[in-house]
Amino acid sequence: MSSDASNATPQFWRDPQLPFIEARSIADGRKVCYARHSHEVFSIGAITSGRSTYLHEKTRHTISTGTVVLMNPGEVHACNPIDDQPWSYVMLYVDAHWLAGIQHAGECGTNSGFQPIAATHTQLPALFNGLLELYARLLYPAIELLAKQEAAIHFFSRVQQSLGSLVSLPKTANRRVERVAEYIDEHFRHPIRLEDMCEAASLSEAYLIRAFEQRYHMTPHAYLTNRRVQHAQTQLRDGTSIAAIAQQSGFADQAHLQRVFKKHLAATPGQYKA
Repeated sequence: MSSDASNATPQFWRDPQLPFIEARSIADGRKVCYARHSHEVFSIGAITSGRSTYLHEKTRHTISTGTVVLMNPGEVHACNPIDDQPWSYVMLYVDAHWLAGIQHAGECGTNSGFQPIAATHTQLPALFNGLLELYARLLYPAIELLAKQEAAIHFFSRVQQSLGSLVSLPKTANRRVERVAEYIDEHFRHPIRLEDMCEAASLSEAYLIRAFEQRYHMTPHAYLTNRRVQHAQTQLRDGTSIAAIAQQSGFADQAHLQRVFKKHLAATPGQYKA
């Protein structure tokens, strides 16, 4: 297969543990043409290089590098090349019911249904860069599931803040949020799913992430990682081997422990132990 054909081949990403989101990319869109079509899910994409036409319902635009396009479920659209000019993009396809949970985040997980986003495209740098960062995190296999879930919620909360309205969070500390921290303290040695924390505290995903960060100034995943590092420090002071600590403290392996420990303390576990 030629390199041109390879670049024109769409690359898809899916993870059964993140069923609410799917990703794709095209490195060279010159040979990729679409008829008018729509999706049952919410679609959002970023033009990473070049220019293309963008048909959305009854409007037509020329879009270029830095543009983010947005299509609500059922909206007819098509993006196509201009005079054989190269262009590339990444796309995310997101379950609308999951997005509605972010739009209507509340203590009891109230979900009033997805509210269509009025904007069809934007050039806000925060959304463009945020989409590329989320895409990269989703595809990177070494990143934990919880971190990917948090990244998705953070990005789509940003989309909502920029292009729609959000339910404000209470200013006072919420006992249910503190219950999440207690749950992490009790279970940090094992993999923790976002669903587990939500169930323990009776909170929706989006509300939990934002309220937890407001209360503890770090995300649940960052709190979990920090708790594991704290435990590793204690074990190192007690003389436990680094390999055993990695196995006991919830790290994927010894290399993972080394990397995270150094990031937190600017020293390797071996240096700390000595």
